[in-house]
Amino acid sequence: MAGGGPLGRRFGWLWGAYAVSTAGTWLAFDAFALIAVLVLDAGPTQVSLLAATGPAVGAVVSVPLGPWVEGHRERPVMIAADLLRCVALLSVPVAFALGRLSFGQLLLVSVAVAAADITFNAAAGAFLKELVPGRDLLVANGRFEATNWTASMVGPPLGGAAIGLFGPVTTVVADAVSYLLSALGIRAIGGDDKRPGRPVSTGIRPRAGDLLDGWRFILADPGLRPLFFNTVLNNALIMAASPPLLVLMVDRLRFEPWQYALAFAVPCTGGLIGSRLAPGLVTRFGRHRVMLATGVLRACWSLGLAFVGPGTAGLVLVMAVEFGLIACCGVFNPVFATYRLERTPADRVTRTLAAWSATNKATTAAVTALWGLLASTTGPRTAIALAGGLLLATPLLLPRREHAPVTGSEPAPLPLKADGG
Repeated sequence: MAGGGPLGRRFGWLWGAYAVSTAGTWLAFDAFALIAVLVLDAGPTQVSLLAATGPAVGAVVSVPLGPWVEGHRERPVMIAADLLRCVALLSVPVAFALGRLSFGQLLLVSVAVAAADITFNAAAGAFLKELVPGRDLLVANGRFEATNWTASMVGPPLGGAAIGLFGPVTTVVADAVSYLLSALGIRAIGGDDKRPGRPVSTGIRPRAGDLLDGWRFILADPGLRPLFFNTVLNNALIMAASPPLLVLMVDRLRFEPWQYALAFAVPCTGGLIGSRLAPGLVTRFGRHRVMLATGVLRACWSLGLAFVGPGTAGLVLVMAVEFGLIACCGVFNPVFATYRLERTPADRVTRTLAAWSATNKATTAAVTALWGLLASTTGPRTAIALAGGLLLATPLLLPRREHAPVTGSEPAPLPLKADGG
């Protein structure tokens, strides 16, 4: 299952395309929020709206695309999604240069990028399922996970420096170029793609039943159903605590912005370490034990952020908590990603991944907005503590026993950027 050895030239191109687009995304981390504040003088309410609207509306827009993607070859869909993201992002620096940039445009671009993200993820999962033998799947997912955490460790500090030196839209340009390079890398994969497993008999407009099929499959599967609720709630609660923590550290405790960035960049080494350890841990202890143990452990760290104080001790506490959380996620994510696709038949891959990703993005957006209101009412420390307390209950949703993979299914999905499942 942990299979070793080279994964081939075609996988190398896919990995390279993923690496360059992931680097661009993390380089442009929070770029729209910074542009809204620095260029458009947006206030906290608008920044929260920008953070929530794009993923939420993008998730809704992307729902019909899951069934549609199944009727088309994956690589052209992935290339089209990359090019859409490139063009949408480039519209921001163009409008900025012309003095026409508006908050509404940032919202529209955010929606377009979020919808393209989900569509790309769905097609990429199906493509990886065809490309990599099942015995090498966990190794492949571990490489993607390590790439993601490396980019998240290096990208935001470099992006902040680039904005300071070259202006507020610099990282948006870099992110757009990264998607163009990703599209070229995917095109260079070459080879003969399999014909769609599901004929395009429904036309461009999928049937209503197709749109719900991904959720029906997830909720009917005894192995995927608990993981679906666990990962969606876990991701949402972790992300919901981030804005209150920023306010607590930078506004209330007077940490410098570079200290705040450092507090989250350094612990990303935990994700790199965890992703490298995942195959060996599965070989030694078994997939289910590893997934259950790390699924429980990743819920136990966030409550500690409510006790952060000023000065060096507070900074060290944040780093320690985040390191533990991210290390557990670094192990859990590739193991979970492998398991999810092993239980998903080939003809349901794209709609299942689209439904999962859309639910994750929409739930995270809603919970983040709710926690913003909670923090403004009760204070950021209380909001962080409540999110951490609720996270302690999420392991109850993890599956308690192993479920066999679906017969004839093989590998797993590409753990694309910051989706977390």
